[in-house]
Amino acid sequence: MLLDMSEFMQRRVYGADHDDPDPGPQPGHEYRELVGGPLDGLLVDVTGWDAEEVVEGAALITEIGAYGPGGRAQYGPRNGDSAKWDWEGDTP
Repeated sequence: MLLDMSEFMQRRVYGADHDDPDPGPQPGHEYRELVGGPLDGLLVDVTGWDAEEVVEGAALITEIGAYGPGGRAQYGPRNGDSAKWDWEGDTP
């Protein structure tokens, strides 16, 4: 299911402050949607990442994963849908 632009623009970006008046995506930036795991539904800003980094995915810091504060949630590109990154598990 594709999001229309109004739905996409209402999404919260990973790393945005909870009190940020505009925690959504910004024009001119490139994002990947996080699917599953503790960061499900957030967008990660990959603007400026090189192609290799985007293909590798990322271990994103989260306090709500299996390892608590300081733990990371690993996300990687979904086969056949590069706009989405699937949760691959938590790491300390």
